[in-house]
Amino acid sequence: MAQIGQRIHVQGRVQGVGFRPYVWRLATQEGLAGQVCNDASGVCIDLWGPSARVQGFASALAQNPPPLAQIDAITCAPLGDPPPNASFDIVQSSGGAVRTQITPDAATCPDCLREVRNPVDRRHGYAFTNCTHCGPRLSIIAGIPYDRARTSMQAFAMCANCQREYDTPQDRRFHAQPNACPACGPRLWLEDAQGRKDDPDPVAQTARLLAQGKIVAIKGIGGFHLACDACNGETVRTLRTRKHRRIKPFALMARDIAQIRRFCHLSDAEAALLATPAAPIVLLQQRAGMALPAIAPGLDRIGVMLPHTPLHHLLLAQVDHPLVMTSGNASGVPQATKNAQARAGLAGIADAWLMHDRAILNRLDDSVMRVDAHGPAILRRGRGLAPAPVALHGAFADAPPVLAMGAAQKSVFCLLKTGSAVPSQHIGDLTTAETFADYRAEIVLLRDLLGVDPKVIAVDMHPDYLATRQGTQLAKETGAKLVQVQHHHAHLASTLAEHRIGPDDGPSVGVILDGTGLGDDGTVWGGEILVGDYHAATRKGHLQPVALPGGDAAAHAPWRNLVAHLHAAFGPDWRHQITGTPLACSLAPMPTHIIEQMIAQGVNAPLASSAGRLFDAVAASLGIAFEHQDNEGQAAMQLEAQANPMAATTGYSTAISDDGVLSWGPLWHELVADLKAGAPSAVIATRFHLGLGDGLAQVTQKVAAQAGATRIVLSGGVMQNRFLHGYLRETLTDAGFTVLSQQAVPANDGGIALGQAAIAAIASNTS
Repeated sequence: MAQIGQRIHVQGRVQGVGFRPYVWRLATQEGLAGQVCNDASGVCIDLWGPSARVQGFASALAQNPPPLAQIDAITCAPLGDPPPNASFDIVQSSGGAVRTQITPDAATCPDCLREVRNPVDRRHGYAFTNCTHCGPRLSIIAGIPYDRARTSMQAFAMCANCQREYDTPQDRRFHAQPNACPACGPRLWLEDAQGRKDDPDPVAQTARLLAQGKIVAIKGIGGFHLACDACNGETVRTLRTRKHRRIKPFALMARDIAQIRRFCHLSDAEAALLATPAAPIVLLQQRAGMALPAIAPGLDRIGVMLPHTPLHHLLLAQVDHPLVMTSGNASGVPQATKNAQARAGLAGIADAWLMHDRAILNRLDDSVMRVDAHGPAILRRGRGLAPAPVALHGAFADAPPVLAMGAAQKSVFCLLKTGSAVPSQHIGDLTTAETFADYRAEIVLLRDLLGVDPKVIAVDMHPDYLATRQGTQLAKETGAKLVQVQHHHAHLASTLAEHRIGPDDGPSVGVILDGTGLGDDGTVWGGEILVGDYHAATRKGHLQPVALPGGDAAAHAPWRNLVAHLHAAFGPDWRHQITGTPLACSLAPMPTHIIEQMIAQGVNAPLASSAGRLFDAVAASLGIAFEHQDNEGQAAMQLEAQANPMAATTGYSTAISDDGVLSWGPLWHELVADLKAGAPSAVIATRFHLGLGDGLAQVTQKVAAQAGATRIVLSGGVMQNRFLHGYLRETLTDAGFTVLSQQAVPANDGGIALGQAAIAAIASNTS
């Protein structure tokens, strides 16, 4: 039989996932000679043997890869030289230009969990058990190729048993870089506020403290959490007081699916999502009578996750109730990752600290997802999801390397190179020095890890965004081309990019709803109907512009937006129009005359077509977050929780002008009439959602017909409203349109960097 040699190169998520031992086993079974190694662009396989077996190997390679692997491309080339020996070997990594993917951190696999629970296993009860199929990845990596010396595990020398596993291709832990056991790996301890750490069983003692109503800071994979008994209302309220988090929802961690079902309705799709290697927080509907009001005040859904590390599994097995598991930070600063940082920053919040000595090199907040009718949707992309790449249309393959800086809130940057985009993990709002410093450091790190030297830097058009200023400065320092991208165009392009729409695939109509963004005309936008692609986007419709009294202050005080909308709908006579409603009493003590003066004089009251501020105004009309909202989206989320398709079947009326402006006069007249009639809040909230959905659908279909477009994009932070998004998607799909929503990145500003990168890449590739 003829002997041939072949070099096979595999690109994708193929390092740190057990891919080389998989190749070794496959080649050994076929009796082939050669070698496999990691290089800086993937996995390289040199193979010799009978031609039929070599060809069969190449065909079988992608059929059953390891659980965490993702193959993007396989290339083959002939090898003329004879094999160095008759065996098949795994050899050390080689260098080269960095192009390989970085694997996200993965939740504990079933095999490791069985070992942790097995009393006779040497890893019984060990909080840092992992293998090639699970465990820390991005959180501990410092460089590429992914080898132990380039991770925070380099501080721990493996014992003989662990080294044997690490060196044995047949073993599940072959080249598992975080491999460790109680004899040689990271260690766990519990300390109190005075720094004492003398408990022999820190997990059991932590469980006892939690049962006593204490708050414990727990070091996880991507940072510290603050934990307490979720069923202890007094303790949860204490946590809110200490953390200065009055209303914002807390996430929960439950022992297993059965425990979650006690508190929440759970579909098969939601259960499957919870159990994925990403182990995200999933938003679930609370069961009637089992509500946990202190966890998510005013909301009907709570965020729940399963244990994702052996430590969490061990702890949850010893507590009776789900735990609050919220980010370990004081309000406004990034999640703590270092022990000293947690001791200092969480003093006065935590009663005790469950710590370990494995360093967290890269901060990762928990990912947040939900399941919609069209599938899973990402609300925050962090642990378990980042930095997985987003594959793009083939037209991006030859684009120059791009760094997109993202927006000011829910900050995420994005690197684009060789046909794929890599959004960073969620970093947060760039409003504090700590978060901004974290943002700059993560850009340096991910650029180094991926070997991206950007030739183009994309920024938002808003000159005052810190991300825009930083990108502009980087462009000056590096000589990279600077591309400014309009905010809502980026939302549109982000959705097109993740669905692999090409630059020549025709126009799309984008329904982009969010808080605010600087428009092409220099005014504040936030409720836009665009027609466009990556090259350009034209505003063809929008929501009625209404004053923002106090500018940015209006986003924090819904009553201001309510006054502005009532003034826009009824004019100076608005007070008379609301006589006899609860609004009259609520607004009586407020300084409404000052708001009217600001609007009349145009002083610090810019007009804005903001969908977010419309939601705030309607929420305030029902007394929801009337004076102040503690966190972005609070009023809108609580308004959404009030809406119920069973409460009403007809929406409020809207007016649509010939130029596609959706106006609110009829809506407010009908809403105030409902208030006078004593209609329940559920009816008003539902009619608002239905009316807004109907009005948007009418404008969108009109614009699409004029543009000859059949594809509709739904994006922007307001599109995370399940009711509105679902209603729009169903209505437009029934009308015959192809409707695209975001799933690979968030619809909010956490996904905007992907759109910026795509627009800048196409602009630079065609200029």
